[in-house]
Amino acid sequence: MASKFRCSGQTCVCSNRLIVQAGIYDKFVTAFADHVRALQVGDGFEPGVSQGPLINAAAAEKVDRLLADAVARGASVVVGGKRHERGGNFYEPTVLTGITPDMMLAREEIFGPVAPIVKFTSEEEALEIANSTRVGLAGYFYSRDISQIFRVARRLDVGMVGVNEGIISAVEAPFGGVKESGLGREGSSRGIDEYIETKYVCVGGLTP
Repeated sequence: MASKFRCSGQTCVCSNRLIVQAGIYDKFVTAFADHVRALQVGDGFEPGVSQGPLINAAAAEKVDRLLADAVARGASVVVGGKRHERGGNFYEPTVLTGITPDMMLAREEIFGPVAPIVKFTSEEEALEIANSTRVGLAGYFYSRDISQIFRVARRLDVGMVGVNEGIISAVEAPFGGVKESGLGREGSSRGIDEYIETKYVCVGGLTP
């Protein structure tokens, strides 16, 4: 919830899709939807409000476009699915099921309060789904199996991995992604490399 809906889904490391194992899928959707319905949309200075507006009209129009495409291709709206009654760039926190790879929101970054929930049956399938995008900034997964934790973390095509944790950014940790999510890292000792000029000196001819 914190990773998907903080800043109304508009941080670069927000979860884009939720990939859920088939055995718990229905139970998860029900529980998750209940939490999403409880989110309060409004003025961020008002007590209890956790969901503000999208940053501008273009962002809201993009969410409209992604949702319309998903519904047209067979997705089901469990919660939300439209502009909020407050008007402007406010959007209802939304949960979608029935997500397929041909949908735009299965491949593109949403940057809005929309949670598409995708079903998987095996670890291999989950990895295939997770890696099937052009971007790769951050990924998150839950496991109690230490062997699986390191195996899946290695195979996720992302620059940062959260295991059993949805908020992973820290000043002392390297921040950055792979694929179309960029090159290089900010933060930690690795971030210093961006400000350093390396000089190569080759010395020869010293043999008497």
